[in-house]
Amino acid sequence: MTLERITPRRTRVGLVAGGLGAYWPQFPELLPQLQASARRVAERLSALDCEVVDAGFVSDEREGAAAAEKLRVADCDLIIGFLTTYLTSSMLAPVAQRSGSPVLLLNLQPTEAMDHANFDTGAWLAYCGACPLPEMANAFRRVGVEFRSVSGYLEDERAWTRVERWIKAAGVRAAFRHGRHGLLGHLYPGMMDVATDPTLVTAQFGGHVEILEIDDLRVRVEKVTDDETKARMDLAKEIFELDDSVVEEDFAWGARVSVALDRLVEDFSLDTLAYYHRGLDGETHERVGAGFILGASLLTARGIPAAGEFELRNSLAMLVMDRLGAGGSFTELQALNFRDNVVEMGHDGPAHLAISARRPLLRGLGVYHGKRGWGVSVEFDVKHGPVTLLGLGQERDGRFTLVASEGEVVPGPLLEIGNTTSRVDFGGNPGEWTDAWSAAGVNHHWALGTGHRVPELEAVADLLGLELRLVRV
Repeated sequence: MTLERITPRRTRVGLVAGGLGAYWPQFPELLPQLQASARRVAERLSALDCEVVDAGFVSDEREGAAAAEKLRVADCDLIIGFLTTYLTSSMLAPVAQRSGSPVLLLNLQPTEAMDHANFDTGAWLAYCGACPLPEMANAFRRVGVEFRSVSGYLEDERAWTRVERWIKAAGVRAAFRHGRHGLLGHLYPGMMDVATDPTLVTAQFGGHVEILEIDDLRVRVEKVTDDETKARMDLAKEIFELDDSVVEEDFAWGARVSVALDRLVEDFSLDTLAYYHRGLDGETHERVGAGFILGASLLTARGIPAAGEFELRNSLAMLVMDRLGAGGSFTELQALNFRDNVVEMGHDGPAHLAISARRPLLRGLGVYHGKRGWGVSVEFDVKHGPVTLLGLGQERDGRFTLVASEGEVVPGPLLEIGNTTSRVDFGGNPGEWTDAWSAAGVNHHWALGTGHRVPELEAVADLLGLELRLVRV
């Protein structure tokens, strides 16, 4: 029995390569060389876990228009124009205009440098992809298309690292455009910062916010069988270390709710879930609301981020980090440690199991602090090493912003209260960092992911049209 990640829709990348057709009769060996380079680019792109829609090699503006139509119909998440040599901007402008997709231009010459002593004009032209790049940039600006490019050579790994960032960012954009985000229950009373207008999510990101009620889950909980509950408990025992505080009845209830959560996600085709329900006096709805943590953590580990406290924007931030391969766990401030110069942060409730520093612990709690109910909770520390925080802030005029900061999770003493907790060193005074982070407009929840991800987040912000605020001390 294993915990299998969902298979998200593959990022669809359109590719068109081109050069000026006037060169072909003048230099017969040039076109075959450029076409070979284009095939190599297609091979490298296919190795980056994306679906490549190859519109072929264009030599004039008519062929460019035909390629533009092919890529428009393909509904690509990113279109890459490979500048193999000089070509006019009229050949790629239709590609950029008609698709509605972000466009990335590649200027990758065959090798690191020309062999000057032995090159003639035809050989030089194969290295001339840089020549049209300023022309494309100017033309794109004038026709109202955002410009971005990567320059290097065919086997330049630094250049391909940058290309991969753009493809990952396009995957995040696609996850939003096609995403279905569950919003279950109601706002945690008084949390003004986390309140989010679902219409603004669709307006700025695309996708759909599905409004759910606690009864949508309750009816599914009631249909879970004892055998299904036992199977889910067996799975949890393989994944978690069970603390002695875990009460068997509470464990079984969390497992039952977990099975029902899977069905809820499947029935509504959800890509994320944000939830909260207060309940009263131990009645059924309170028990359902208190039973989320196990199942929500398992969903998050499978690539369906789940966040408590009705935190829609945080579940979206978690989705960004997950699609970048960083995990992304539900996090808030806990305390500052001025002796060790670290910020202690984490959260009760669901966590991203894939980024735990150790086998995650399932702890039994007789009370959920600040919430009604009781049951089992997840406890662990994020893997030690570089990490990135990402919050999705919102301005007075409704615009979303990305707020990020890079630090390092370091070892040290942690609370043992059924929460995820990490000690993060931001390279400066923890109080000064906390002031700067709070002033950046982030809400009081965010996603904590592994690795330093700012270069990838810069690409994400570009494709989403958002401001990225970086917090450093």
